[in-house]
Amino acid sequence: MELRKFQLQQLQGHLPAHFKYKKSEMQKVDKINNQDLLRKETLVSLVKGIPFCQTLDIQVDYLGNEITTHLPFNQEFIGNPVIPALHGGVIGSFLEITAIIQLSWTSFLNSNEKKGISEGGNNLIEDKNIMSDLPKTIDITIDYLHSGLPLESFARATVDRIGRRYASVSVITWQTDPNKPFAKASGHFLVSGS
Repeated sequence: MELRKFQLQQLQGHLPAHFKYKKSEMQKVDKINNQDLLRKETLVSLVKGIPFCQTLDIQVDYLGNEITTHLPFNQEFIGNPVIPALHGGVIGSFLEITAIIQLSWTSFLNSNEKKGISEGGNNLIEDKNIMSDLPKTIDITIDYLHSGLPLESFARATVDRIGRRYASVSVITWQTDPNKPFAKASGHFLVSGS
């Protein structure tokens, strides 16, 4: 009986410290969730701020620094009704917009990383330059690998190089399997100096 009382006292002595540890961990998780929510809001505002994204109804998902864009199928996007195949202009626009969004997002995250995100994540809200400093296309090369089917399309861009004034980005787009792209692009963009 005495042993049980001793164990209970020891357990009670450790519980408050254990709960404080859990509480601090929960605060860290809440802080990360708040920053993630602010990042998502910033990304959504970026996409909504590009009028052509609204025209094509482009949607975006992200995980960390990687963005995946979605182009829902629309009958108006068919260029050749005989096959049917997506119009090359729609595919090219989708690839270019994906590159611009990824490059803007990468630049935005890099600038916030350099500044150091404040405790409340306020830098994410205060930094509205993400819309005013959109990259300008210098050139873009598109390779059409095969016809785009009348399905939802996805695209993912990779920033190959980003400097003070110039960036290089490559993009792939697919419909059913990311390992089987139907088009890819490589573009060079003028970025504003930090």
